[in-house]
Parts: sequence; structure tokens; C-alpha cells
Amino acid sequence: MRGDDRRHDPERPAVPCCNLRPLQTCWSPVVFAAIRRWLDDNILELGREMRLSYLPPLMVYVAAGVSGLTGIVGTFFVKEYLGLSAAFLAALGFWAGIPWALKMPLGHLVDLVWRHKAGLVWLGASLIAVSLLIMLGLVAEPRYMGGIMSLEAWFVLSAMLAPVGYVLQDVVADAMTVEAVPRVDDRGELLPPEMRRLMNTTLQTLGRVAIIGGGVLVSLVNVLMFQGVESLPNAARTAIYAQVYGMALVIPAISVAGVLLAGAIRRREAGRLRARGFDETRLRAILEPPPEAVEPDWWILGGSLVFVAISVSLGVSQIEFGQEIIFVASLAVITFLMARLLRQLDEESRRTLLGTAIVIFVFRAMPGPGAGSTWWMIDVLGFDQSFLAKLSLIASVLTLFGLFGFRRFMGERSIAYIVGFLTLAGTLLSLPTLGMYHGLHEWTAAHTGGIVDARFIALIDTALESPLGQIAMVPMLAWIANSAPANLKATYFAVMASFTNLALSASALGTKYLNQMFEVTREIRDPVTQATKTAADYSQLGALFLICIALGLIVPFAAIAVTRMLRLRSA
Repeated sequence: MRGDDRRHDPERPAVPCCNLRPLQTCWSPVVFAAIRRWLDDNILELGREMRLSYLPPLMVYVAAGVSGLTGIVGTFFVKEYLGLSAAFLAALGFWAGIPWALKMPLGHLVDLVWRHKAGLVWLGASLIAVSLLIMLGLVAEPRYMGGIMSLEAWFVLSAMLAPVGYVLQDVVADAMTVEAVPRVDDRGELLPPEMRRLMNTTLQTLGRVAIIGGGVLVSLVNVLMFQGVESLPNAARTAIYAQVYGMALVIPAISVAGVLLAGAIRRREAGRLRARGFDETRLRAILEPPPEAVEPDWWILGGSLVFVAISVSLGVSQIEFGQEIIFVASLAVITFLMARLLRQLDEESRRTLLGTAIVIFVFRAMPGPGAGSTWWMIDVLGFDQSFLAKLSLIASVLTLFGLFGFRRFMGERSIAYIVGFLTLAGTLLSLPTLGMYHGLHEWTAAHTGGIVDARFIALIDTALESPLGQIAMVPMLAWIANSAPANLKATYFAVMASFTNLALSASALGTKYLNQMFEVTREIRDPVTQATKTAADYSQLGALFLICIALGLIVPFAAIAVTRMLRLRSA
């Protein structure tokens, strides 16, 4: 009801402080107080809980977020220079996801070499740097690189090196979050367990913030770098692409700086406690308490070595159904190793971890339309580098705000509830893209004087969808930080990450199958003669969109129902 209706309703008492002047109603103080309280509870409080010791792992997470700097460049480079199909790119996504399935043995390795885990960050940074240098060479000196081996082969090598580097850094960052939470207060007294649990939750939230914050930063850079690039000649565009890959070399430097900072903070804290009169024995007991003895689990290490050997041999041999064989073997190995680790938990924790893993696995395993969707947006809707950079910026910023805004929601609701909510929201927010394929943007533009066109719809859809991007994982990570055995934190983080990342491999396989059933092609021209080698064909993309939406709605709810029937819980 409008404000002026209240004056003519004799049944309602007048509110003395209400009048028609804007911002001067009695509701204004209440609204402003609510907004101020929300900001304090969800954003300012998180900032107040920030500690210097949290910074090293957060820097490694920032490096992961900054990795998106080359995303738009990579999309246009593949589209303009490489003749790779959507199905092949989906298959490559499967192979690139395999290193993430190995987080479990790597996590166990970190537990075994706890005091020397920084070396893995240096190794990961080196692999990332090599991957970026390969892409820089492909963009800046394609003829020289092509003289050594094909551009496509170089691209595949780069695409495989990068995830190995990132997974090495990520598994160490997960372990660093455990030791980043202080054990003692400023007086050297042990902190109570309840306070450390709160700190663990805060640090996991800040970890997601760091990743998304890195994404916001690179989105801003992309917006600036690609401003007006659509009107530039090919040589000028290529020079900008090379600049972006050169700038991306800061990524490994950030993660290495985080490791160096961790050492500096540890030395600073030791000096502070030493000045308070703590002897060396007590100092080491506080800052570096001797971990419980961790014996090598040869089932984990040996099984993982067998898995790597099988994966490499099948990949090199290019045997038919090689990806499917690797996926089934991966799932069997990880399930077996998870079962061994679950024995160390009590019955309630075991059911909680298992139910959570199943729900998140299915939710993340849903296939997507693949690269063909982006090609269609570029070719048919006219989305250029600059606009895609702006979309990325909006998505990153709103995802960051969503992480703050849904903080209480994440803490109070179960994973099953959150996944159900995300499934419904994702389905509804997929409909505008399907509508645009069938001409929705043309109808809306015709009836709004050209205002609500394809770009307007994409902006609104991105703005609504982005805040939901990261809220499924935080509760699970916080639960592990609180409930996993103290001497196996890294292993448990890695186990769940391996299992849920394997879901992304399942998603890549499903995307490949759908792209084989509904073939989508972009126009490919010979780089020398400019003759058309493959014509663009997006006629089957609508059916592909529809199948993806239906699967994304039905299957996650079925998984939630199955876990309820099995009386499993979720975190």
C-alpha cells in the first residue's frame, strides 16, 4: 500500500512521526539501523576478526583468484587461432581436472612433510610460471613456437601444467590455514577451543573472500585492458593479449611471497614471546607444537601412484574410453581411501561427512553447455572482450558481496538446504539465456526502445546469479577445520577436495557427451588464406541449453532425497 493511502483509512491509527517527505518517515531510522547492523555483523565484524597470521594462506588464495586474469584472453585466443572443437575442449577440461583429484595424496604428503611444505608452494609457482610463459610465447611468437611443435600441442601442455601448479599451492594453503589460527593470546596463554573454532570459520570465509577478491582485481584489469579492443587491428589485439599474459606472471610471485611472509611472522612472534621471558623449549611448544606422529599411509600413497601411472598411460595411448576408465578408477580409488579415513571418525561425524560429500558431488557434477555457449554469445549476441570483462567484474564483485551477505545463511543452514536453494536459483537464472537463444532479447528490445537488449539481460542475470557462487563450500570447509583429527587436517581437507573436484571431472565428461550429441561449431578460418574451414552452426545449442537446465534441476534434488532415505546428514 502506498504511503498516501494511510491518510484515508479511518480504521488505521495515524503514526505521528510519519509524513510524506522522503527519508523522514518513522521507518527511516529503523531501516538505517538495520542496514548498519547488517554491515556490522557481516562485513565489519569479519574485518575486525582479521589477524596478521591469516595473511600468508590468504595470499596463496589470492594468487588462485588472480589466475582468472588470462581467462578472457584464453577464450578469444582459442576461438581465433586454434581449431579445437567444443567437445575437445570439454575433454581437455577433464584432463585438467585430474590433478585436483590428487589432492588427497598430496594432502597426506603435506602431513608427512609438515615442516617443509613451503617447498611445494615454490614447485607449484614454478609450474604456473612455465605454463604462463608457454602461452605468452604462443601469443607473441606463434611462428617460432609452431616450428617446435603445433600450437594446439603447446596449448594442451600449458593447460595441463597450470592445474598441477595450482593444486600443489592449494593443498599447502589449506594446511596453512590450520597453523595460521593462533594457539595462544598476547600473554602466551592457550586460547579456548570455542574461540579457535570461531577463528577457523572466519579464516575459511576470508579464504573464499581472498579468492573472489583476486577475481575482482583481475576483472578490473581486464576491463581497463580490453577497453575499445574490439575496434583494434589484429596486431594491436595480439599485443594486448601478450601484455595480459606477461602481467599474469605476478601470480606465482604472490603465492611465494605468502610463504616468505609466513616465515617472517613466525620469527616475529618468536621474538615477541622471547622478550616476555619464554625459554626456547616453551617457545617451540607454543609456536611449533610437535605434531602427533603421522605414519605414511601406503594405501593412499601407493594407490595414488597406481592411479597416476594408469592416467598417464591411458592419456598417452589415447585408448578409446580412456577418460571414462580413468574416471571410474579415480572414483573407486578415492572412495576406497575415503572409507579408510572415515573409520577414524565417530558414527555421527561419519554420516555427516558422507552425506555432505554425496550432495556436493552431485551438485558440482552437473554438465554445462561448454565452450559453444561462449562462442554463440560472441558471434550471435555480439559480446566482445570489453563486455565480457565487464560481466566478469560484476560477477566477481557481487560474488564477494554474496559471501558476506550469506554468511549467516551459511552458518545456520545445512548443506542439503543450501544446495537445494542453489539448485532452484540456478535453474531460474538459466532461463534468460535459453530465452535469448529463442529471441527473447529481440522481443524485449523492440518493446523497450532498445534498452532491454541482450547485454542488459546478461548484466541483470549475472548480477542475480553471482552472489550465489561460493556459498556451498564454506560450511563444509569450516566443518572439516573443526571436526577432523588434529594431526590429519590437511589429509581431510584434501580428501573432500579430491572427491568434490572429481565431480568437476564428471561434469566435464557430461559436457563432452552433450556436445557430441548436440554438435555446436564456430567459424574457423585458415590463418593464411582466410578461407572458411568450418562454418558456424548453433542450431542445436537450444536443445543443449534445455537438457543442461533439466539435469541441473532434477538430479541434485534426487541426491538430497537419497541421502535422506539413507539417514545421512549434511554439515
